[in-house]
Amino acid sequence: MKKDITTTIGCDLGDKESEICVLRVDGTIDRTRVKSTKVALRKFFERAPAHVVLEVGGHSRWAGELLRELGHQVTVANPRRLRLISENDSKTDRTDAELLARLGRADVTLLSPVTHRERRAQEELAVIKARDVLVAGRTRLVNHVRGVVKSFGERLPRCTAESFHRRTRASVPVELQPALEPIYETLARMQEQIRTLGRTIARLAKAHPEVTLLSQPHGVGELTGLAFALTIGDKGRFEKSRTVGAFLGLRPRKDQSGGGDPQLRITKAGDPLLRRLLVNSANHILGPFGADSDLRRWGLKLAERGGKNARKRAKVAVARKLAVLMHRLWVTGEVYQAIGYGRDAVA
Repeated sequence: MKKDITTTIGCDLGDKESEICVLRVDGTIDRTRVKSTKVALRKFFERAPAHVVLEVGGHSRWAGELLRELGHQVTVANPRRLRLISENDSKTDRTDAELLARLGRADVTLLSPVTHRERRAQEELAVIKARDVLVAGRTRLVNHVRGVVKSFGERLPRCTAESFHRRTRASVPVELQPALEPIYETLARMQEQIRTLGRTIARLAKAHPEVTLLSQPHGVGELTGLAFALTIGDKGRFEKSRTVGAFLGLRPRKDQSGGGDPQLRITKAGDPLLRRLLVNSANHILGPFGADSDLRRWGLKLAERGGKNARKRAKVAVARKLAVLMHRLWVTGEVYQAIGYGRDAVA
């Protein structure tokens, strides 16, 4: 902490109002609430430089940028890693703000600080997320139409979601057309927008040379490669590629105590979209159209161990190894060979 900073401020950012706790060097405290707007926060924080501790959330990116612009030292805390905040049995905005201030004064490492992505990366990720939302909406509408038609004793032809609005429209029973025609019109428009966003993503991928390296493994497309590059941001942020899987929440939880070490679910920390894209890629790698590779062989061997969820665990494990492999390719710039490359990573 800078020598001239003697005040620590905990700020619990709410959607409409934010709770603020000012902790002075002598231990005295001031509390207040301000509106969660740029104007209100700027007005309050136009003061002597302080160490401001925020909780990560929807407002933390722009608020952090504003506070740094005003000359403050900013720490963005990850409440998932701090049970004192996330599991407090007396949790209120007021207590959260005070805890943020006191922990920021004591030791910022306790807050597991978060570093936000650069603005440009966030803007480009917004394109990927917009497409993801449209694809999810399309799937929901397709399932709705099929369900409605099925409830009338009919079935629509099998086809891809992309061609559904064209291939099945004529097969809808006459009595259901008034209800389903607006949905078909929406699906046609959604498909057009998905294609437009797909072209934008392709253009963005070409602007990031690292996407070519990241997309080398079979099953990884430019969408996943671009999302990986934008989410990770700086390839040098990890000393070892093996830690990337944990960063993306693909590592199993740990609850080891004494002689007990139960097998738990993955942590699901990090970016959920990238995690899902990696799992989808792993599903393709292990599927019937997956190309032969050390990673595929390792995953299939893991799935053969049996058990109720063996296939699911294998898919997640392959996604974790894939994240490690992609980061390694990014760091080294090497040409990927499906057989014999990085055997230690899939052993």
